[in-house]
Amino acid sequence: TVHAVVLQPDGKILVGGDFTGIAGQTRNRLARLNPDGSLDTIFNPGAGGSVSSLALQPDGAIIVAGAFTTLGGQTRNRMGRLDSSGTLEAGFNPNANGTVNCVLTQPDGRIVLGGDFTTVSGQPRNRLARLLPDGSLDADFDPNAGGSVFSMTLQTDGKILAGGTFTSVGGQTRNRIARLHPDGTLDLNFNPNAGGSVYALAVQADGRVWV
Repeated sequence: TVHAVVLQPDGKILVGGDFTGIAGQTRNRLARLNPDGSLDTIFNPGAGGSVSSLALQPDGAIIVAGAFTTLGGQTRNRMGRLDSSGTLEAGFNPNANGTVNCVLTQPDGRIVLGGDFTTVSGQPRNRLARLLPDGSLDADFDPNAGGSVFSMTLQTDGKILAGGTFTSVGGQTRNRIARLHPDGTLDLNFNPNAGGSVYALAVQADGRVWV
Protein backbone atom coordinates (compact mmCIF):
# COMPACT_ATOMS: atom_id res chain seq x y z
CA THR A 1 0.00 0.00 0.00
CA VAL A 2 1.07 3.60 -0.72
CA HIS A 3 -0.24 6.04 1.92
CA ALA A 4 1.58 9.27 1.03
CA VAL A 5 2.79 11.00 -2.14
CA VAL A 6 4.60 14.36 -2.27
CA LEU A 7 5.87 16.22 -5.33
CA GLN A 8 9.25 17.94 -4.93
CA PRO A 9 9.94 21.28 -6.68
CA ASP A 10 12.38 19.49 -9.03
CA GLY A 11 9.61 17.16 -10.21
CA LYS A 12 10.78 14.11 -8.27
CA ILE A 13 8.10 12.19 -6.36
CA LEU A 14 8.37 10.95 -2.76
CA VAL A 15 6.21 7.96 -1.84
CA GLY A 16 5.62 6.30 1.51
CA GLY A 17 3.51 3.39 2.73
CA ASP A 18 3.75 -0.29 3.62
CA PHE A 19 5.63 -1.54 0.54
CA THR A 20 9.02 -3.31 0.60
CA GLY A 21 9.75 -3.03 -3.11
CA ILE A 22 9.20 -0.57 -5.94
CA ALA A 23 10.21 -0.73 -9.61
CA GLY A 24 11.60 -4.19 -8.90
CA GLN A 25 14.05 -2.91 -6.26
CA THR A 26 14.00 -3.22 -2.47
CA ARG A 27 12.67 -0.08 -0.83
CA ASN A 28 11.34 -0.34 2.71
CA ARG A 29 8.24 1.87 2.95
CA LEU A 30 9.93 4.96 1.53
CA ALA A 31 11.19 5.74 -1.97
CA ARG A 32 11.68 8.51 -4.49
CA LEU A 33 10.87 8.44 -8.18
CA ASN A 34 12.32 10.52 -10.99
CA PRO A 35 9.85 12.68 -12.96
CA ASP A 36 9.47 9.90 -15.58
CA GLY A 37 8.47 7.36 -12.88
CA SER A 38 11.80 5.52 -12.75
CA LEU A 39 13.35 4.82 -9.36
CA ASP A 40 15.79 7.34 -7.87
CA THR A 41 18.55 4.85 -7.03
CA ILE A 42 20.43 7.31 -4.77
CA PHE A 43 17.54 7.72 -2.29
CA ASN A 44 17.10 4.73 0.03
CA PRO A 45 16.73 5.66 3.74
CA GLY A 46 14.42 2.78 4.66
CA ALA A 47 11.75 2.91 7.40
CA GLY A 48 11.21 0.07 9.88
CA GLY A 49 7.44 0.34 9.76
CA SER A 50 4.56 1.98 7.95
CA VAL A 51 4.95 5.53 6.58
CA SER A 52 1.67 7.48 6.80
CA SER A 53 2.63 11.04 5.89
CA LEU A 54 5.37 13.07 4.18
CA ALA A 55 5.98 16.81 4.17
CA LEU A 56 8.58 19.06 2.55
CA GLN A 57 10.27 22.01 4.20
CA PRO A 58 11.49 25.07 2.26
CA ASP A 59 15.14 23.96 2.50
CA GLY A 60 14.30 20.60 0.89
CA ALA A 61 14.28 18.64 4.15
CA ILE A 62 11.74 15.81 4.25
CA ILE A 63 9.54 15.13 7.28
CA VAL A 64 8.61 11.43 7.52
CA ALA A 65 5.86 10.22 9.85
CA GLY A 66 4.04 6.97 10.51
CA ALA A 67 4.16 3.89 12.74
CA PHE A 68 7.86 3.03 12.29
CA THR A 69 10.43 2.76 15.08
CA THR A 70 13.53 3.06 12.86
CA LEU A 71 14.40 5.39 9.99
CA GLY A 72 17.63 5.45 8.04
CA GLY A 73 18.91 2.61 10.20
CA GLN A 74 18.54 4.61 13.43
CA THR A 75 15.90 4.58 16.18
CA ARG A 76 13.13 7.05 15.38
CA ASN A 77 9.75 6.58 16.99
CA ARG A 78 7.09 7.46 14.40
CA MET A 79 8.77 10.64 13.10
CA GLY A 80 12.10 11.77 11.65
CA ARG A 81 13.64 14.21 9.22
CA LEU A 82 15.84 13.54 6.18
CA ASP A 83 17.91 15.93 4.10
CA SER A 84 17.25 16.08 0.36
CA SER A 85 19.67 13.20 -0.27
CA GLY A 86 17.82 10.91 2.18
CA THR A 87 20.33 11.16 5.05
CA LEU A 88 18.75 11.11 8.53
CA GLU A 89 19.09 14.30 10.59
CA ALA A 90 20.75 13.30 13.86
CA GLY A 91 19.32 16.09 16.03
CA PHE A 92 15.66 15.72 15.04
CA ASN A 93 13.94 13.10 17.22
CA PRO A 94 10.46 14.05 18.54
CA ASN A 95 9.76 10.52 19.85
CA ALA A 96 5.98 10.14 19.61
CA ASN A 97 4.55 7.19 21.57
CA GLY A 98 1.88 6.36 18.96
CA THR A 99 1.30 6.54 15.23
CA VAL A 100 1.66 9.94 13.56
CA ASN A 101 -0.97 9.94 10.81
CA CYS A 102 -0.50 13.41 9.34
CA VAL A 103 1.99 16.26 9.29
CA LEU A 104 1.93 19.83 8.01
CA THR A 105 4.62 22.50 7.92
CA GLN A 106 3.86 26.12 8.73
CA PRO A 107 5.49 29.09 6.94
CA ASP A 108 7.61 29.88 10.03
CA GLY A 109 9.13 26.37 9.97
CA ARG A 110 7.11 24.90 12.80
CA ILE A 111 5.66 21.42 12.26
CA VAL A 112 2.17 20.30 13.32
CA LEU A 113 1.50 16.59 13.79
CA GLY A 114 -1.68 14.62 14.33
CA GLY A 115 -2.29 10.96 15.05
CA ASP A 116 -2.91 8.44 17.81
CA PHE A 117 -0.10 9.43 20.19
CA THR A 118 -0.54 10.65 23.76
CA THR A 119 3.03 11.85 24.38
CA VAL A 120 5.64 13.67 22.28
CA SER A 121 9.21 14.25 23.53
CA GLY A 122 8.10 12.69 26.81
CA GLN A 123 5.38 15.30 27.40
CA PRO A 124 1.59 14.69 27.34
CA ARG A 125 0.07 15.61 23.98
CA ASN A 126 -3.24 14.03 23.01
CA ARG A 127 -3.22 13.38 19.24
CA LEU A 128 -2.19 16.93 18.24
CA ALA A 129 1.18 18.62 18.86
CA ARG A 130 3.56 21.13 17.32
CA LEU A 131 7.33 21.11 17.01
CA LEU A 132 9.69 24.03 16.72
CA PRO A 133 11.91 24.04 13.61
CA ASP A 134 14.68 22.18 15.48
CA GLY A 135 12.28 19.34 16.41
CA SER A 136 11.78 20.28 20.06
CA LEU A 137 8.23 20.39 21.42
CA ASP A 138 6.31 23.67 21.26
CA ALA A 139 5.26 23.97 24.90
CA ASP A 140 2.54 26.55 24.16
CA PHE A 141 0.60 24.40 21.65
CA ASP A 142 -1.70 21.75 23.20
CA PRO A 143 -5.13 21.41 21.52
CA ASN A 144 -5.95 18.08 23.26
CA ALA A 145 -8.01 16.05 20.78
CA GLY A 146 -10.28 13.39 22.26
CA GLY A 147 -9.65 10.82 19.53
CA SER A 148 -7.53 10.04 16.49
CA VAL A 149 -6.50 12.75 14.01
CA PHE A 150 -6.12 11.56 10.40
CA SER A 151 -5.92 14.75 8.35
CA MET A 152 -4.86 18.38 8.61
CA THR A 153 -4.50 21.36 6.33
CA LEU A 154 -3.66 25.05 6.64
CA GLN A 155 -5.88 27.98 5.71
CA THR A 156 -4.33 31.12 4.21
CA ASP A 157 -4.97 32.97 7.50
CA GLY A 158 -2.84 30.43 9.38
CA LYS A 159 -5.72 28.57 10.99
CA ILE A 160 -5.40 24.79 11.12
CA LEU A 161 -8.16 22.40 10.06
CA ALA A 162 -8.10 18.94 11.59
CA GLY A 163 -10.20 15.86 10.87
CA GLY A 164 -10.41 12.36 12.30
CA THR A 165 -12.49 10.29 14.69
CA PHE A 166 -12.30 12.63 17.72
CA THR A 167 -15.41 13.94 19.45
CA SER A 168 -13.76 16.72 21.45
CA VAL A 169 -10.96 19.27 21.06
CA GLY A 170 -9.77 21.60 23.80
CA GLY A 171 -12.42 20.23 26.16
CA GLN A 172 -15.24 21.24 23.78
CA THR A 173 -17.45 18.93 21.73
CA ARG A 174 -16.20 18.71 18.13
CA ASN A 175 -17.36 15.75 16.08
CA ARG A 176 -14.56 14.66 13.73
CA ILE A 177 -13.68 18.10 12.34
CA ALA A 178 -12.37 21.21 14.07
CA ARG A 179 -10.47 24.39 13.39
CA LEU A 180 -7.65 25.78 15.51
CA HIS A 181 -6.25 29.27 15.76
CA PRO A 182 -2.53 29.49 14.95
CA ASP A 183 -1.73 29.27 18.69
CA GLY A 184 -3.59 25.92 18.96
CA THR A 185 -6.72 27.16 20.72
CA LEU A 186 -10.08 26.03 19.39
CA ASP A 187 -11.98 28.25 16.95
CA LEU A 188 -15.36 28.43 18.72
CA ASN A 189 -17.11 29.74 15.59
CA PHE A 190 -16.39 26.64 13.48
CA ASN A 191 -18.38 23.46 14.20
CA PRO A 192 -19.55 21.53 11.11
CA ASN A 193 -20.32 18.38 13.18
CA ALA A 194 -19.40 15.52 10.83
CA GLY A 195 -21.39 12.32 11.29
CA GLY A 196 -18.46 10.01 10.49
CA SER A 197 -14.69 9.87 10.29
CA VAL A 198 -12.85 12.60 8.34
CA TYR A 199 -9.84 11.32 6.39
CA ALA A 200 -9.06 14.19 4.01
CA LEU A 201 -9.34 18.00 3.94
CA ALA A 202 -8.56 20.61 1.29
CA VAL A 203 -9.02 24.38 1.07
CA GLN A 204 -10.09 26.14 -2.13
CA ALA A 205 -8.64 29.45 -3.26
CA ASP A 206 -11.85 31.18 -2.14
CA GLY A 207 -11.49 29.73 1.38
CA ARG A 208 -14.18 27.09 1.15
CA VAL A 209 -13.26 23.69 2.58
CA TRP A 210 -13.63 20.23 1.09
CA VAL A 211 -14.17 17.41 3.61
